[in-house]
Amino acid sequence: MDSTEPVHNALPVAVEMRGIVKRFPGVLANDGVNFTIHSGEVHALLGENGAGKTTLMSALCGLYRPDEGKIRFARSKHGDAQTIEIGSPRDAIRLGIGMVHQHFRLVANQTVAENVILGLDGTPMLLDLGSVCEKLLALSARYGLPVDPEAFIWQLSVGEQQRVEILKLLYREAEVLILDEPTAVLTPNEASELGETLQHMCGEDKAVVFISHKLDEVMSFCDRVTVLRDGRNVSTQITGDTSKVSLARLMVGRDVIFRQEKEVGKIGEVLLSVDGICGLNDKGLPALRDVSLQVCSGEVLGVAGVSGNGQRELAETVTGLRRVTDGRVIVRGQDLTNKSPLRFIRAGVCHIPGDRLGMGLAGNLPVSDNLIMKAFRQHPVGAGPFISRTAAGKFSDRLIKEFGVLTPNRHTPARNLSGGNQQKAILAREISAGQELGVDGAAILVAVQPTRGLDVGATESVRKALLEQRNAGSAIFLISEDLDELLALSDRIAVMHGGRILGVEEGTEANLDKLGLMMAGETV
Repeated sequence: MDSTEPVHNALPVAVEMRGIVKRFPGVLANDGVNFTIHSGEVHALLGENGAGKTTLMSALCGLYRPDEGKIRFARSKHGDAQTIEIGSPRDAIRLGIGMVHQHFRLVANQTVAENVILGLDGTPMLLDLGSVCEKLLALSARYGLPVDPEAFIWQLSVGEQQRVEILKLLYREAEVLILDEPTAVLTPNEASELGETLQHMCGEDKAVVFISHKLDEVMSFCDRVTVLRDGRNVSTQITGDTSKVSLARLMVGRDVIFRQEKEVGKIGEVLLSVDGICGLNDKGLPALRDVSLQVCSGEVLGVAGVSGNGQRELAETVTGLRRVTDGRVIVRGQDLTNKSPLRFIRAGVCHIPGDRLGMGLAGNLPVSDNLIMKAFRQHPVGAGPFISRTAAGKFSDRLIKEFGVLTPNRHTPARNLSGGNQQKAILAREISAGQELGVDGAAILVAVQPTRGLDVGATESVRKALLEQRNAGSAIFLISEDLDELLALSDRIAVMHGGRILGVEEGTEANLDKLGLMMAGETV
């Protein structure tokens, strides 16, 4: 063990990763990284997007093979400490190492019990699901992870689905658990409960790696923290000996503003209004129930809620991507109910979708092509029925510079950018489109989870850009599950539950506890 690495209460080592190097074409993702995990601790792994965190943990759980370096495992169920090669996730599970990924890997039309045993070695042809359910109930009670083993995944909330992912690892008797952004989709109460579960695991000498950008939770849940930057170790510290400010500085190499200074808003006319709208989800079930909201020029209206309570459908409704069954959508006085997305775009509606690569960008296309997707019809990029490549190049280069999109060049495929730079590219495209189509630069910007999965530096940049648009007179419709973000940016906050608006709070009067209770369906 590196002598410079602090030990928390002299706990025994579970896993040592030494000199880990992982290369991809044109990228050195891990550059001689050292990382030690102790039994009985929650160890946070921090870094900017692209710093090498997920790559390092992917090597530990068998998704990647390191090009150089060694992994020494001291918690093997099958013998003493040993240097090991992990060639697949199956190898990792056999050793007692498992990972809960940020995007869950569950089969929606199967039950909890069926998902837990899916792919499990030694599963008999004639399976006794009753015994599986009994074991799951015992694990649920033991670790404070309540879930119905016979429920189908599609019937569960996002928080319950995460419990299933953790139970999968516990069922397999994992001793080292890696959690990638585990609180990104949780309410504050659910996040707090997860923290208690992690401490319970540590009380049984399990080792937990906690990958997160939420520094408040890192400080609350974790015993030690390791920071990576540009694929290298920066520091490993006992959490109690550091601070949020210090950790953020280590991550990005500069001071970070956690709470943007927000001017008093100059509220103008109503730019976007939804009046009693009702709508269905992709399964044909009611998702929006008599929703009425207004967003004015010069304000940020935040929408809080646990994922799956109608926020996605609401965002798609006000951007023309989803039809309503009742009610009206009014944009700048125009009734655009059930009109095409192009009509919404021409009315000045800009959209930052929650799924950056799935909806926001064409990942295989160059950055420049993604940046001109709303400008290609306009002069000078649009030259009659053709695109002027010269004008398109100048246009995209200007946006890259103005919005600080870090890319080798404009020809780089969008999927090769870090998450933060992908989001900057989307912001650049949408805001520039709003400036062209809006009145005096005022647009209607629908932003869905704009900083999800982003590091503190990228988060700071995105939030600053949103407030600048608000101050310029745009109407910002912010849908987020991050209450800190909503409290920092919103002039008003509406809370959704079960497809309904439970209430609207003034930003200056809203507080974390009250919003958390409303997100859970309690009227306060």
